[in-house]
Amino acid sequence: MNAPMQPVQHNPAGNTYVEETRFGFWFLQSHVWQHHVLRVAINDLKNLLGEPLPDGAVLLDAGCGQGKSFRLLQNAFGPAQLLGLDADPHSLAMSRAEAEREGLQVQLHSSDCAAIELPDASVDVVFCHQTFHHLVEQQAALAEFWRVLKPGGWLLFAESTKYYIDTWVIRWLFRHPMHVQRTAQEYLQMLRDQGFEFGPQNVSYPYLWWSRSSDFGLLERWKLVKPKAVGQRNETLVNAAVRKPS
Repeated sequence: MNAPMQPVQHNPAGNTYVEETRFGFWFLQSHVWQHHVLRVAINDLKNLLGEPLPDGAVLLDAGCGQGKSFRLLQNAFGPAQLLGLDADPHSLAMSRAEAEREGLQVQLHSSDCAAIELPDASVDVVFCHQTFHHLVEQQAALAEFWRVLKPGGWLLFAESTKYYIDTWVIRWLFRHPMHVQRTAQEYLQMLRDQGFEFGPQNVSYPYLWWSRSSDFGLLERWKLVKPKAVGQRNETLVNAAVRKPS
């Protein structure tokens, strides 16, 4: 049972990125991840965005992993150009293969989110799904998202909070820098402090069964306890569509 705690490989490309465990790397290839986590988040973010992308839009998937988001992002947002960025060489190789299987033209970049090798104001949308809690230099990464976004561009941000990352099952199966984990409100405040604009209509707090801190929602499913409402619980997920002012 010790295998899940071993990192996949040493990764010199991203010194500020905490590598995933072998179990985590396998899970990111799974049907559950693609259809019950990634697809659900993208659909939610599309609703929070609430408007179509401009013609000729460039979309950057920051932390694209194995490329399972590419087809989902293309179908949801229809960008004219799709970019993928990841610090892990093995993940990028799998992203390249995934893009080829899907028949998509994806421009891939090997770099850390805290040092993105793209010009200023070069993308219309940054998609960052379940990447931030792996990053040690979160402020630097957010500043890079701001830098590469065009004025009026969007950051689609979806994260698990410390109330989920710090549960026993996640600490056992996955690997994260625990000292940088944040609450939902701390993530939102960080976005505001960077200068991003958003309102309540641009934020959601998904309360999915797999994110429940102790019982995966079984007690609620069995109607032994009542589900808690927003404001009465420690949020485990936060999704936000936030905009860089024009």
